[in-house]
Amino acid sequence: MRILNYGSLNVDHVYSVPHIVRPGETLAGESLNFFAGGKGANQSVAIAKAGGDVWHAGKLGGDADWLLEKLQQFDVKTDYVTQDDGLSGHAIIQVSSQGENSIVLYGGGNQRITKEEIDATLVLFSRGDVLVLQNEINNIPHIMEKGLAQGLKIAVNPAPFTPDVSRWPLDKVHTLVVNETEAAGIVQSDASPGSTLDMLTRRYPETEIVLTLGSKGAWYAKGRKRAFVESRKVNAVDTTAAGDTFLGYYLVERFAGASPERAMDLAAEAAAITVSRPGAMESIPFRSEL
Repeated sequence: MRILNYGSLNVDHVYSVPHIVRPGETLAGESLNFFAGGKGANQSVAIAKAGGDVWHAGKLGGDADWLLEKLQQFDVKTDYVTQDDGLSGHAIIQVSSQGENSIVLYGGGNQRITKEEIDATLVLFSRGDVLVLQNEINNIPHIMEKGLAQGLKIAVNPAPFTPDVSRWPLDKVHTLVVNETEAAGIVQSDASPGSTLDMLTRRYPETEIVLTLGSKGAWYAKGRKRAFVESRKVNAVDTTAAGDTFLGYYLVERFAGASPERAMDLAAEAAAITVSRPGAMESIPFRSEL
């Protein structure tokens, strides 16, 4: 089984701050570091560190060759990453002393992916392979359409949530991984996690749904089946890549045949290690660390 992650590639500008800046406030940063990031890139690294055979597809500008080298260091294959002369995507990330984060994105190359590039990549994958998507690149409906036509199993993490996500063919995807914000956006309700799961399963009865709740654990649902795992209790230093770690480990385990409970439990363990140390993809643990 091959995993194709069509996702974002960003340069993360990470500022350590006493607290997340408030509207109208000017706040002095305590430190600044640069990291390779983007939800797509982070998830590819998580998949690779979990033992998955993963190819990353996306677009960089001419200013970030080192990002490709970073992915390759973690055994992510980059054959389907294209480059042009524009700017690469980047993120301005605040990380508070409490471990909370706030992120501003600039799309860059992530928003310049062409349908021709998409078609040329997806034709190289076939039934039984897995396609992973987030919501930081353009032409996602086209990628989903072509992926379905190729017989790929599609796993979607619609982050960050935008209203057009509700128009994606989520009823045809294999796995939908959402946090509380994304789930509320899809069902247009701030109901309890249990009620939200009920609404999602009624809307997408054939889709496996994972609802992550941060420190409160995670739920799995498909039809009438439900499963829950608790989060590990740790001292959070940086939560930037927690969700990406969870998703990567979950998908590798689940598509390898593990039960939802086993896949979520391993994913929760990996995410707990991630939040206990700074950085994004560097903080994601290797399977040997679990």
